[in-house]
Amino acid sequence: MTQEKSTGRFGRHTHQARRGTYLLPSLITVGNLFCGYACVMYAMRGDLSSAAPYIGVAVVLDILDGRIARLTGTTSAFGVEFDSLADVVSFGLAPAVLASAWGLSELGRWGWAAGFLYVTAAAIRLARFNIQTTVQTDKRYFVGLPSPAAAGVAAATVFFNPHPLVGKPQALAAIAVVVIPAILMVSTIRFRSFKTINFGWNRSYTKLFAFAALLVFIATEPRWALIIIAYGYVTSAFVELLVTRLRSHRSALPPEA
Repeated sequence: MTQEKSTGRFGRHTHQARRGTYLLPSLITVGNLFCGYACVMYAMRGDLSSAAPYIGVAVVLDILDGRIARLTGTTSAFGVEFDSLADVVSFGLAPAVLASAWGLSELGRWGWAAGFLYVTAAAIRLARFNIQTTVQTDKRYFVGLPSPAAAGVAAATVFFNPHPLVGKPQALAAIAVVVIPAILMVSTIRFRSFKTINFGWNRSYTKLFAFAALLVFIATEPRWALIIIAYGYVTSAFVELLVTRLRSHRSALPPEA
């Protein structure tokens, strides 16, 4: 009798722990959604220095919820849809509002039109990503700039220079910050996916030291570090594309006599 009670109690605890594990990725997604909302609220108040970092935190949470769901085997259709809806806010609406408060508002109708184009491109990019996950694609690459990376460009730029742009000539920079990432999101340019990079489980002091150096760089010079990371990732796709074309061109050349 005692053994049966003990087994039943253990089974209830196991069920509750399992249910809590299923909720964990969605709780992190809620944190992602909160960061997008907080960015919008701070941007509307004109506090750009506080608004921009929330997008960076949302990027980290967006990476974590997917990783944790895969590691714990708790992926679900609800989680996928909930994550996409949160991403529309954090990586679609929030960067557009942030860019509007930074300088798009100086351009009147052209400014809010550019912001709407960005939101639309982010929604299309997320919908296309959801479709591509159901078909066989090269997992090493994203087709089009990922929406978190696009949002990171806007956030890093505003965080680097949080002072609102004054006048139409300066406000053109805000147009570039939203329009260029919007075009890249709906393009077919391939961007490297860090999900498939094998960092390895073997002991590597070099990798640990490099990661520590990156943390030190971000902690000591966050504005420079984040803008280099954001623009470096975007530029890396074009560098890789150029290298690939040069290699294919060389292989197509006839051998010398």
